[in-house]
Amino acid sequence: AMAAAPRWRERLFALYFLSHIPITALIDLQPLLPAGIAPRALTDLLQQYATAFRDPMMLQPPEWFKAFIYCEAFLQLPFFPVAAYAFLKGSCRWIRTPAIIYSTHVATTLFAILAHILFHDFSKSEHAGPQTLRERLVLLSIYLPYLLIPLLLLFTMLCNPHYKHVEKRKRK
Repeated sequence: AMAAAPRWRERLFALYFLSHIPITALIDLQPLLPAGIAPRALTDLLQQYATAFRDPMMLQPPEWFKAFIYCEAFLQLPFFPVAAYAFLKGSCRWIRTPAIIYSTHVATTLFAILAHILFHDFSKSEHAGPQTLRERLVLLSIYLPYLLIPLLLLFTMLCNPHYKHVEKRKRK
């Protein structure tokens, strides 16, 4: 008998990819747009978020962070509906390799972002950044799901027998 797909994880991944579409399109890509292009309601939302959670990176992204946003726009965003479809449908083995590529790429970007949040001196940034350890950890907690879920995805694709199993061609 072939191993069953991990259904609760597939549902979690589907939710993750579905929810990521509006978040990316409406919020995350704003720093790439020329001023005045995004609707006022969306720029206000980003401003409120950045102020509440002391995230100056979203208001004035350093070049390396902007590079990650370009990756999100052109590599990740097109992948989100594909991945959402695969995990909603369930048992789609063809998603394994793209999911491995996606999750390793995203985990790598998140390590850089989390290190920046934890160790960067934000005292000179124009927009309020985290100062205390508590403020750093609060901001960290916002980004953390975008590391943990891709790591769970990677682990599932690599270790779950359903996704590890490769169809053997039947001998004629």
